[in-house]
Amino acid sequence: MLSCHGIRHNLIDANLEGMLHLFSQAQPFDRAVDAWTRRACKNRDKNLSALQHPDLYHHLDRYSRTIRDIGRVLEKASLPGTKVGLADYAQKGLSPVRSSDLLAAAEIPERNAFYPYFRDRLGRMLERDLPSAVGISLNYLSQALTAFAMIGFVRREHPGIRIILGGGLVTSWQKGLGGKNPFAGLVDHMVAGQGENKLLSLLGISADGDALPTPDYRSLPRDQYLSPGSILPYSASTGCYWNKCAFCPEKAEGNPFIPVPQRQVMADLALLTEEAHPKLIHLLDNAVSPAVLTALAKDSPGIPWYGFVRIGPHLAETDFCLALKKSGCVMLKLGIESGDQHLLDRLEKGASVDMAAAVLGNLRKAGIATYVYLLFGTPEETEGAARKTLDFTVQHSDTIDFLNLAIFNMPVCRQNTSGIKTRGFYEGDLSLYTDFEHPHGWDRKRVRLFLERVFKRHPAISPILKNEPVTFTSNHAPFFVMGRAGDRTS
Repeated sequence: MLSCHGIRHNLIDANLEGMLHLFSQAQPFDRAVDAWTRRACKNRDKNLSALQHPDLYHHLDRYSRTIRDIGRVLEKASLPGTKVGLADYAQKGLSPVRSSDLLAAAEIPERNAFYPYFRDRLGRMLERDLPSAVGISLNYLSQALTAFAMIGFVRREHPGIRIILGGGLVTSWQKGLGGKNPFAGLVDHMVAGQGENKLLSLLGISADGDALPTPDYRSLPRDQYLSPGSILPYSASTGCYWNKCAFCPEKAEGNPFIPVPQRQVMADLALLTEEAHPKLIHLLDNAVSPAVLTALAKDSPGIPWYGFVRIGPHLAETDFCLALKKSGCVMLKLGIESGDQHLLDRLEKGASVDMAAAVLGNLRKAGIATYVYLLFGTPEETEGAARKTLDFTVQHSDTIDFLNLAIFNMPVCRQNTSGIKTRGFYEGDLSLYTDFEHPHGWDRKRVRLFLERVFKRHPAISPILKNEPVTFTSNHAPFFVMGRAGDRTS
């Protein structure tokens, strides 16, 4: 978008760069105290290289050890009072759900484990290019403390630069705070939702009504990511086309469904695959629409792809699933949520248990892997309903490749909560969730005990859970099935 309007800019992936920088700063292996750390530090470059080779994804045990060793190096390279992981970041005494703590992180950025990285990287770039604005995309809580440490550094060293903050997490904050900016004086603008046109507007350019251009990833270090080849991320929409599920954050926050025109989706994917030669396409939509799935079934992008879909009539057709497989689909993520029909109806999922079973069976026949999401502890659920979910999962375990078991969190921007008593979940003004008194006594503790002592221990379910790629979960799961996908079509 910026390039299309002739705006000079730099794009950096601070997540990747910061982690690789910290990884390179780990102590020599012969100085480590314990055997695990010595092994992890000695093999750190070898392990990074292994993650970029497809052979590793044929051996789950080796993969798991590699991930844990990389995590060990990052942990030991962290500053005192901080803890860095491949998917998380913690800093003693600071919480990412408290605005006061984020302001404190900005006040003393030197205490952040990534400070040496962004001091040098941002410092050089800002001195060289003298930009008028710095934009930061903040999507996950694990990024928040470091993002604000970076903001504090920029504000201190270059007080005249405007700070623009956007991304998924910022969108949720803005919805929960009614558009208020709790960081006034530090952050100049907080942008909710699709930010392309808003960013242009802040830079003095009118682009209302303009179609979004094809994403441009050419400036990113595609050969450095921790995967066996580059993964092309693409969003065919924002929001959710269904947008009816009770307690869904998208619905609660009032985020509209905005699709990219189907023809543009296919043209974008064709252009991007030709430019980037990725090994895999990740469709980032909350749920890939039936229209886009139909387009993909008719016109293959030419490389493997995966994404999140809703249970629906289109997937209940065997021929349609076979067409998706032929188009390159290697895995679909499915939000089945429950095996109890009454509960699904109360949650307004718009799907039936029987249809979910049919979809799982069709995807198995087609050779498409399934990553199934189940949700426990919603206000409408009882222990009996949870046991029906257990029965459903056991009955269809031969059609499920991966399982994600989640315990329900009540969104702060909630709807349909009449008669439900709520209370603080996290002590913070930026918390996205609130605790509640379960109307059936099926509280988080009971749900957790049920999952640990009953659900996960079932002999039909335990092997599925052991398939889970540690840390990277569904982001690496497709690589474990791509090598054997051909064997599953017989």
